[in-house]
Order: sequence, then structure tokens, then C-alpha cells
Amino acid sequence: MDVLENWEEEKRSAYLYKIVSAAEKDPKYKELFLGLSVLADQQADIWAVQLTNNNIAIPTLYSPDWRTKIIIKLIHLLGPRRLRLVLAATKVRGMSIYRNEQQVGHLLPKVFGEVEGQHRAIKSAGNLRAAIFGINDGLLSNASLILGVAGAHVNSSFLLLSGVAGLLAGACSMGSGEYVSVRSQREMLEYQLELEKHELDTYPEEEAAELALIYEARGLPKEDAVKFANLLIQNPEKALDTLAREELGINPDELGSPWGAAISSFVSFAVGACIPLLPFILSDSKYNLFISIGLTAVSLFAIGATISLFTQRNAWISGLRVLLIGVAAGGLTYFIGSLFGVTTL
Repeated sequence: MDVLENWEEEKRSAYLYKIVSAAEKDPKYKELFLGLSVLADQQADIWAVQLTNNNIAIPTLYSPDWRTKIIIKLIHLLGPRRLRLVLAATKVRGMSIYRNEQQVGHLLPKVFGEVEGQHRAIKSAGNLRAAIFGINDGLLSNASLILGVAGAHVNSSFLLLSGVAGLLAGACSMGSGEYVSVRSQREMLEYQLELEKHELDTYPEEEAAELALIYEARGLPKEDAVKFANLLIQNPEKALDTLAREELGINPDELGSPWGAAISSFVSFAVGACIPLLPFILSDSKYNLFISIGLTAVSLFAIGATISLFTQRNAWISGLRVLLIGVAAGGLTYFIGSLFGVTTL
């Protein structure tokens, strides 16, 4: 990124900070974004000096491009909270305050290891939760497909073929979709981290001031916020880690692997999709459809009960809710399949 692009980016951030501040109802947050706007203008001035030294003309007035104008309209329409990920990608810092609003006024963690332990626990729980929902998706979608085809009164071999096709198509779709999603997110976050590192090397004092404003907006006294931010900036590695968490709202250690996410999504969906297929794979009984329905029902209830570990709801109620959703989806697809079967006969 050249000097002029750096100047334009800082001016754009300053412009957006003012828009976010005007849209924000909380006085403390208004003050935060106004302060960040001032700091962004100061950082733009640093680049302006370099432009002048290199005899490069500086625009007399910043004019937002069409992307920025769209974001501004969305801020007015939806508010900054709903656009925090978009704003963070546009170099608007401090969006983590919205994600962590429940922590306002709490003391800052004193031990980095404590923070890392919390993040590892959250990540493990998140992986387990994703696997459970992936299995649920595969189970419900393939069971519904099999019931829909069964409604058309086809033979067992055709049901098996349909189920295998549904498994492969669904798992490939989930895997490829997850790869694209995680890859795009990782590239965006890596760019933001590299940008943050560059700014930390170029003007550490301004980065410390931004961090202090964020801590102050969370309820820390101004003097303590400044002292804590300045202390962090003295250690570049810890400073980058903290800036990523507090300004960008991301954990640098958990950017995610696109291939890992794709394989995990593929496998979890395939495992779920296999369950209603098992009777057709293992035998050629005329009762296979009923056995498949029974296996699916038991599995749906078990998945719902497991989900209650995350929702803290009653396991029986959670299990029955997921089971009823499955019954409704399967019943609807069977009914539609029977209509097509009648039509084609």
C-alpha cells in the first residue's frame, strides 16, 4: 500500500467514525468514535507529511468512494451494531465494544494466560457445537430426501441411490461452502492484522491512544486506560494480539483453517446423512423404510438433547422440539413426493 492509499484509508476511517458517532445513541460510544475520528485524522496528517516530502499532491477535501457511500447508507438504515463486521473490515476500530457490551465496567484481565484459557474453552465448545449441527443437517436433509422419494412409491434400490446421491451432494456442498466462507474470512482478517502491525510499527503512540479510548468506553477510568494501553504497546507482540482482540474483535490464534473447516463440515454432514441410509445399505428388507424412520427419530431426539448442553434448556423438551421439526419436514416431503408419484403413474 503506497503513501497516498494510506492517507485515503485514514481519512475514510475518520469520516466513517463521525457517521458511526452520529448514529450511536449511547453518549459514551459517541465520545469514543469521535475520539477515534480525531486520531484517524492525526494519522492521516502523518501520511500527508510524507506526501508533501515526496512532492505528491494531497486532495484538498476527502470525498468518499461508492463503497463508503453504500456503507454510510447502511449505517443510517441498520445502525452500526449490525454492521460491525463490515465496519471492522473497512478499518473502523472499536467494533468489539458491541460484541462485548456485557463486559462494560468489568475489570480488565490481569493475566494473559487466563484470557487464552477462556478462548481455548470457547473454541472447543464451538467446534463441538458445529459438529452437532452439521450432523443434524445431514440427518434431517437426507431423511427428508429419502421420505420424499419414498412418497413416490419407488423401490428400495432407488431409495438407496437417492440417499447416496443426497449424501454426496449435500456433503460436497457443505464442505465447499465452508471452505469458501472460512477462506474469505481468513483473508480479510489476515489483511486487517497485517495493517494493524504496520500501523503499530509506524505510529505506536496513536495506536495506544485508540486502545485507551476503547478501554475508557468500557468503563475503565481514563488514567488507568491510558496507563494500561501504554504498558501494552511496549511489548509489540502482546500489543498486536491485544489490538486485534480489542480493536478488530478477533483472536489472531483462531483464524481458522479453510481445509479443516471444509473437511469437518463434509464429515459431520456425511455422518448424519448415513444414519437414515443404514438399513438400505445393510439389508434388503421390506421394513427398511420404517427402520430408517425409527433410526432418524431416535437420532433427532438425541441431537436435540445434546444441543441442550449449549442452550441450558430441558433435555427432553429440546429433544422433542428437534424431533417434531424433523417429523414436520419428513411428513411434508413425503406428501409432496406422493403427489408427484400419483402424477407420474
